[in-house]
Amino acid sequence: MKINLHEISISEVAKSYKNDDEEGVVGYGGKLNIRPKYQREFIYKEKQRDAVIDTVRKNFPLNVMYWVKNDDNSYEVLDGK
Repeated sequence: MKINLHEISISEVAKSYKNDDEEGVVGYGGKLNIRPKYQREFIYKEKQRDAVIDTVRKNFPLNVMYWVKNDDNSYEVLDGK
């Protein structure tokens, strides 16, 4: 497996963000399957959520996310959500 590092801004990942309880969560202009419909919903507790928001506000880097590139040039989050 080949891993390529790409730095992508939060605003790029959030572009065309759509959260549908039945169909899952997509972003990155509709090309990134963030939470497939077969994956359970993960909900942060308030303290965890606030820590992420604080990290973004301070312009600190977030954890690495691993994406899989599909044959149709879309992506799926493999790890790091």
